[in-house]
Amino acid sequence: MRNLTEKQEKFLAVLFEEAKGIPARATELAGYAPGTASTTIMNTLQEEIADLTKKFIATRGPQAAFSMLDVMQNPTDLGNKEKMVAAKDLLDRAGFVKTDKIEVKAESPLFILPPKLHEDDYEDDYEDYEIEEIDED
Repeated sequence: MRNLTEKQEKFLAVLFEEAKGIPARATELAGYAPGTASTTIMNTLQEEIADLTKKFIATRGPQAAFSMLDVMQNPTDLGNKEKMVAAKDLLDRAGFVKTDKIEVKAESPLFILPPKLHEDDYEDDYEDYEIEEIDED
């Protein structure tokens, strides 16, 4: 990270904690003067906020995994469908996407390729063509 002012550091710290992601609240908690536009601060700290957001989501991965486990252990609880969707979305964004496996079967495990051609073989292909020059006059 680049050098930040004390207020900018405080803004970033409270944005993901006490302010619960609400920029106007983070601006107030960080000690900025009343009337300071949180959008100005957000634009200035755009890269830092993006980096911290990725880290925030990644650190919530275990909680999402446990939510899925809870649904498995208590399949009749209300709101399970919503819990699963939210947990899946968070895990996807954290980089834990479901992998699809494709099974490939062949009748014969042996695949025979045609022989490699040499440079001389390519020249023969062009001998049958005549090149005709066109006068543009």
